[in-house]
Amino acid sequence: MEPAGAPPQGCGPAREAEEPPGSPALPAEEPQDGQPAGAHPGEGEPPAAAGRERERGRRGAGPQGPPGRTARGRGRRAQGRRGGEEGGRAGRRPRVTVDSSKAKTSLEALKISLRQLRWKEFPFGRRLPCDIYWHGVSFHDNDIFSGQVNKFPGMTEMVRKITLSRAVRTMQDLFPLEYNFYPRSWILPEEFPLFVAEVRMMKDSDPSWKPTFIVKPDGGCQGDGIYLIKDPSDIRLTGSIQSRPAVVQEYICKPLLVDKLKFDIRLYVLLKSLEPLEIYIAKDGLSRFCTEPYQEPTLKNLHQVFMHLTNYSLNIHSGNFIHSDNVNTGSKRTFSSILCRLSSRGADVKKLWSDIISLVIKTIIALTPELKVYYQSDIPAGKPGPTCFQILGFDILLMKNLKPMLLEVNANPSMRIEHEQELSPGVFENVPSPVDEEVKVAVIRDTLRLVDPQKKKRKDTQCQTLEHVSEANEELLDTGPADRPEYDTTKSPEAGLPSLCLKQVFPKYAKQFNYLRLVDRVAALFIRFLGVKGTTKLGPTGFRTFIRNCKLSNSNFSMASVDILYIDITRRWNSMGIDHKESGMCLQAFVEAFFCLAQKKYKSLPLHEQVASLIHFCEYHLAALDEKRLVCGRAIVDRRSAVVPCQADGLHLTPAAYTPLLNRTATASKFADYRSHRY
Repeated sequence: MEPAGAPPQGCGPAREAEEPPGSPALPAEEPQDGQPAGAHPGEGEPPAAAGRERERGRRGAGPQGPPGRTARGRGRRAQGRRGGEEGGRAGRRPRVTVDSSKAKTSLEALKISLRQLRWKEFPFGRRLPCDIYWHGVSFHDNDIFSGQVNKFPGMTEMVRKITLSRAVRTMQDLFPLEYNFYPRSWILPEEFPLFVAEVRMMKDSDPSWKPTFIVKPDGGCQGDGIYLIKDPSDIRLTGSIQSRPAVVQEYICKPLLVDKLKFDIRLYVLLKSLEPLEIYIAKDGLSRFCTEPYQEPTLKNLHQVFMHLTNYSLNIHSGNFIHSDNVNTGSKRTFSSILCRLSSRGADVKKLWSDIISLVIKTIIALTPELKVYYQSDIPAGKPGPTCFQILGFDILLMKNLKPMLLEVNANPSMRIEHEQELSPGVFENVPSPVDEEVKVAVIRDTLRLVDPQKKKRKDTQCQTLEHVSEANEELLDTGPADRPEYDTTKSPEAGLPSLCLKQVFPKYAKQFNYLRLVDRVAALFIRFLGVKGTTKLGPTGFRTFIRNCKLSNSNFSMASVDILYIDITRRWNSMGIDHKESGMCLQAFVEAFFCLAQKKYKSLPLHEQVASLIHFCEYHLAALDEKRLVCGRAIVDRRSAVVPCQADGLHLTPAAYTPLLNRTATASKFADYRSHRY
């Protein structure tokens, strides 16, 4: 073991654009719009200036053409010059505009990123619409009707500890082996009796089992309110647990240690799009260290937060916290420096990266169904609204055997690039943090590059320019090379920037994970039958319509039984305190009802096959219904009043609200493909 704080031999400071050791086979680097490989900030002149300089050189140099040219030849040259002028005007592209008035603590890193990109910032907002709105807290920081915003509606609610635990638990019910990267969890206060009973049962079956549990308040952050216990009776069941629900989890007692200290990893993940799903992972992250040597939990050390909790906001108050300008040392380091050290010890860091990527994709798959419900509520189909993207912070703990475990997901990971330093008692100043700046500025800058609204326009312009160049060259075949205008099609506003630090992992690896997206398809059924735009809960009429249109009622399952199922499940979920703003069945309750229906209909199959079979059954009948409506619509296209008899059960769904599902052939093929994924 190296001495505390010493960098590993052979590992210098990790640079921003470098691939971490053992990084998995992610998409190959492609030059950004003609950017030369290996370009660095500050090298060369700005693209527009360089283009003007080359144009001046071409006009002032080169032999004059032979005298006596015809008017036709002069016309060709004039046309070529006009083409060059148009290309010059195209080179002076409008800058991307960014509203940073709500950026809050990420403002400094955002400003640096915008300067590097040469984009236009509006720190106090703008009357005219901006291309991008950068929010510090949530989607609703501003009222936005166009452009792009860096928050998804509902994300803050989705990654709260209770909601995340419920979403992952649903996936654990379907695919227990695939989702074993999340500790066993119980939700307080409603599951406290279950927690006590299960712990007692496990202790009876294995008397040597001496667990430790960690209690995390649902809305807590920065380590607030977290504590460890050895027995369920130690939970502080006071009035606060009723007003402030919590999650209790098994504590991971055997973490990987570096310099005898426990640490976790903060990885930055970009959710670029929900539909289609597009995920990127940063090649580097941060490692946050505890400040006291780790020992397995005992009754004596349970309350030593600097030993057990890795939260930066807690450990910074420890007298042992080390601020370092070196990415390899101190209480906050780059993740790549940890990978370098592990690699030097012979660890399989490539497999570690692969496991981390798998964990991230599976977690996002667990979150997307309900995110889509929130999205259609705030930005209904067919109405004006922004598109969304978001940077998430994944907190991951490595076990001693290098297995990554998910601790939590942060909707608003800190993007501060400085820290507070106490000059004298009660007097603080902000001091730059090179480690934070190296990682976070790259993440923000490259997120902006990936969502650049001008990128598509530039591609279209380049295609038009290439066509124009081709036509001009054909007309100038009879002239000398010196008389032909030159076109620089490789110029890019990103020239001189490092290669992207964000790597796409989905849809790149979609084939390996698409079979997990069963709840996504259940959510599509739920959204289809919501009926009213802007709502997130399904009423009893919508649920009955779902049952009728999917042919799920029969002599053994009457509509009266359907109503009882709806009332029982909805009442139980509403009693848990889940969003009382509107009445009805939430998505989680609908998923439970769907699982119940699947178990009734397909009794002999494992749960994930039962659910998949019922999804195919519903999609088949809905596709047939859509086809019938389409035929009716074509037959009476000139008689609008006759459309009403073609509506099933009084429910008319517009194409904008629902994309037609599978036809008969596709359904059978998809079912065959799914069964090939069976364990």
